[in-house]
Amino acid sequence: MNLFTGTRRTGGPAAGKRSRSVLLALAATATAAALAIPVTSATASAAPAAIPPGLSCDTGKHAIDDYTGFALCRNNGSQTQVFWVHLVCGWSPDVDGDRVTLRPGESGQSTAHCGSLGTGIGEIHVRP
Repeated sequence: MNLFTGTRRTGGPAAGKRSRSVLLALAATATAAALAIPVTSATASAAPAAIPPGLSCDTGKHAIDDYTGFALCRNNGSQTQVFWVHLVCGWSPDVDGDRVTLRPGESGQSTAHCGSLGTGIGEIHVRP
């Protein structure tokens, strides 16, 4: 008796072997297709986004806490600039860090923290 359909197999033993080989081929094809899809890990290095003109920034995750991200920026321009870090947090809502105002030549850091129920930081962006 087939446990999936609740019916009895009719036909000889060859019919059962044929359907089993079809199922195995289908499972192998599905597995190969699933493995071919690129997967991005939430704990992978956060993808840097375009940094606003006039700022040079380093972004990253906290050394101990994968849910805390930062943007450390320097204003290389000739005008005052405001920036903040924006974290894409996976299953939790995205968050923004404190706004930081930098005069020409100054450096500053903005930090933010993703909710602990999510998957951690997926991306880190610097917003003007």
